[in-house]
Amino acid sequence: MARKKPCGSRRPSAALAELKAALAREEELLREKRELLQRQELLAQEFEHRLVNSLQMVVSLLSLQSRAATTPEVATQLKIAAGRVAAFGRIHRQLHHLDHEDSVELKQYLRTLCDDLAGLLFQDGAGRTVVVAGADVRLPTKLGIPLGFIVNELITNSAKYAKGDITVRVERSATALSLSVADDGPGLPGAFDPASSKGLGMKIIQSLVRQNGGVLQFAPGDDGRGTRATVAFTPPSAGCRKMESKCEL
Repeated sequence: MARKKPCGSRRPSAALAELKAALAREEELLREKRELLQRQELLAQEFEHRLVNSLQMVVSLLSLQSRAATTPEVATQLKIAAGRVAAFGRIHRQLHHLDHEDSVELKQYLRTLCDDLAGLLFQDGAGRTVVVAGADVRLPTKLGIPLGFIVNELITNSAKYAKGDITVRVERSATALSLSVADDGPGLPGAFDPASSKGLGMKIIQSLVRQNGGVLQFAPGDDGRGTRATVAFTPPSAGCRKMESKCEL
């Protein structure tokens, strides 16, 4: 008498066919994912290209309007706006190189950014520059980006009043990171309150500092001269480990 196969049992050939079909579906899904990522990368590149072109167009239009302005005050404001848009474009290009990076070496990045800003803000032969000093710190790119914008605004403001070099300093400890911009300008009034400032640059700085959980402070610079603006942050990760004198956050 023939024995019946247990209920639910399958022949090896049927199980193998199902396995092959599952692997084929998985391969198809992986292929579709790769194609989607490629399309997204192409779209991102196209967006970057269009954004840079649009920023350049805005700068050109603002510059033209400033030359055609009927009053010096309007011309000055348009020039300031053009400068800010141009600076945004430069920072954006700098940061675009970090698109596929999880972290950035802050001091080296700031040096590149500040060299660019010095070339824009100071005329040839002015004998002035922006000095970047301090600790070597590697940060997550998502924090390096707003710090770049903050430094840009602080340096742009210092360049209006300072007569000598502007110093950007990076300092770190096991629990905190600070970034300061110091100049030799006339300094700020004793009762200066950044929260009450109506300037566009100060509002941008405060917004970026708040968004990243930082604290903004102003104090006299070296030897009591000028102004030192300091932005202090708590590192994104409490476990800050040192590697070859660099702080990996």
